[in-house]
Amino acid sequence: MFPIYLWLGHWRIHPHIFFEALAYAISLRLLLRNVRKDTISPSQRSSVIAGGMVGALAGAKVLVLLQHAPELWENWQQLFWLLVQGKTVVGALLGGLVGVELTKKFIGVRRSTGDAFVYPLIVGTSVGRIGCFLTGLSDRTFGIPTSLPWGVDFGDGIHRHPTQLYEIAFLLGLLLFLRVRSRSHRQEGDLFKFYMLAYLGFRFIIDFIKPDLRPVLGLSAIQVACGLGVLYYSRSVTQMFRFEPP
Repeated sequence: MFPIYLWLGHWRIHPHIFFEALAYAISLRLLLRNVRKDTISPSQRSSVIAGGMVGALAGAKVLVLLQHAPELWENWQQLFWLLVQGKTVVGALLGGLVGVELTKKFIGVRRSTGDAFVYPLIVGTSVGRIGCFLTGLSDRTFGIPTSLPWGVDFGDGIHRHPTQLYEIAFLLGLLLFLRVRSRSHRQEGDLFKFYMLAYLGFRFIIDFIKPDLRPVLGLSAIQVACGLGVLYYSRSVTQMFRFEPP
């Protein structure tokens, strides 16, 4: 039965709330540990983090509204729900990127600052997707119907692709790849570029098996955003697979 609630004594906790809060807590803890080895001053890093958070919040809301724009045209009452609960990881990533870059330009930081965010983002997203999976249909992150043996019935009698679990598996694989890649020679900012290129590329592909509206040349708003992000980082493709000794 979905949602699969968690129990803490007599308290029943919604899985999305629990794992989202846990994801934020773990991500922040990892980020604070990473910035101890920072190449910019603490005040500059605080400004960069704040700019990224504001940009991520705005991007997550704007893209989710664009994603559901056709539905809003027919039922504008969904607007309140989307403004309060709706968000998307892709929008948060791209919005956070814009927020960070604008902040860096304002405070005069020229160095790349993204590497410190990579592992916190991967771990946090993975933890958050557990909550998405346990929430079921109301989370709207499930896949299209499938006859594959691992299809999951989220409560409506239809076996669907557990795209949340696919994403967790991909992120864990990406984590291992980046850990290996980080041992070889790399330039500052490479890890973040690799992460963004890989994750956006994955989301562009996996969203084809999600039951989303695709009004733009057969693509959803999230896929369009992913495609633009991949084009932006495409110059890093050759560097991504070039391993050099330290």
